[in-house]
Amino acid sequence: MADILIVDDEKSVCRIFSRAVSRLGHRAHQAASLHEALETLQEKAIDLVLLDVRLPDGNGLEAMDEIIGSVGKPEVIIITGQGDPDGAELATRSGAWAYVEKPPAMEQLSLHISRALQYREQKARTEQPLVMKRSSIVGSSPAVTGCLEQAALAAAADVNVLITGETGTGKELFARAIQENSRRASQVFVPVDCAALPKTLAESVLFGHVKGAFTGADKDQRGLVREAAGGTLFLDEVGELSPELQKSFLRTLQEKQVRPVGSVREVRCDFRLISATNRDLDALAAQGRFRSDLLYRIRTAAIELPPLRHRLEDLRELSVYFIKQFCVLENIEVKSVSPDFFDILAAYPWPGNVRELIGAVEGALSAARYEPVLYSRHLPENIRVHQARNIVGEGRQRSKTAGDASRRLPSLQTVREQALSEAEKRYLQDLVRTANGDIPTACRIADLSRSRLYTLLKKHGIR
Repeated sequence: MADILIVDDEKSVCRIFSRAVSRLGHRAHQAASLHEALETLQEKAIDLVLLDVRLPDGNGLEAMDEIIGSVGKPEVIIITGQGDPDGAELATRSGAWAYVEKPPAMEQLSLHISRALQYREQKARTEQPLVMKRSSIVGSSPAVTGCLEQAALAAAADVNVLITGETGTGKELFARAIQENSRRASQVFVPVDCAALPKTLAESVLFGHVKGAFTGADKDQRGLVREAAGGTLFLDEVGELSPELQKSFLRTLQEKQVRPVGSVREVRCDFRLISATNRDLDALAAQGRFRSDLLYRIRTAAIELPPLRHRLEDLRELSVYFIKQFCVLENIEVKSVSPDFFDILAAYPWPGNVRELIGAVEGALSAARYEPVLYSRHLPENIRVHQARNIVGEGRQRSKTAGDASRRLPSLQTVREQALSEAEKRYLQDLVRTANGDIPTACRIADLSRSRLYTLLKKHGIR
């Protein structure tokens, strides 16, 4: 018997679904709002959630991470009266079991429920703990943890992997981690920057050549693909491969055979392929600029790395890691860090992601070489300028708000509520910093239940 939570603000819908759940032999729980659902999920180990999208206090899809990460780590079936292809895509990418439009055929809904619970039971029976050597991957946010779980699954199988993400998100780090956790760990890892391959010699660099194949070919060359034999070939920026190379590489990947330039014979070559790109290969394929058949081959498993601005809870851990790393490298005492240093980092959007953060930390250490503490003053100028502009912009907004307020003075009750809300938000921000993002510690300090703390954090938009 499973526990199923029905989240819908229409009582009649909840009653109908509850009866259907009971007929299947399971326990039904109801929630009329997102807030109520999240409280229930923190208090009970729910197996499956039937989730409406449009709720009085928020969008169900936007709470998917919280729902899936709750106590019971439930499966989720999205049920909505607003059919939306983008919503269906978001639901699938967020980990939903199914996306069903209202009113669903009860036979169809029952089938989805049974299959989701069957999958959950099977997963619990066969699931093995995935032990992943992280190499130099730093961070414990849900976004990074999810990527590490995907990497561990990819490492356990000898399949082709495509890693996507913005520049500087750590695609090569993940590629190396997959290699180090695979059965090919003791073999060679050969990285290739596809964007740097010389146009006239690209085929020779990849596949090798025989002596006399072209002017200057005075001896045989194995090529990078054959150098990776037995190990892993990492094609960085795979979207930059020319159409000719895409065609040649597709055959190599399918047949696991390489034909060197100028040769009439093919050479057997066993390698594992990991590719990476910051480009949208599906869009390139739709435009005819990247072969669809090659895309299907290289994307047997896919991992999308989050940008740093979507994992700001890792900023402190990343910064401390790089500070220690550089101090050891420079043979200097590890420096302390002022809170304002982290405040400035958290306010910056990081278009260059982790790579830009590394440069910023290294620059700060250089500026504070003979000082024991890092302050925001030591950070690169562009980061401090961004913060200064933000402060001025906020000041102007406050002035405008104050001017508007003077023309229509609010009630005393409104002022009190606003002041209380602001004080509450400041306290929660300080609480999260003091507890270093650890929820049990924060609950203990604030003397709050976990569900109440989650409610307050969500109310004030604090991650």
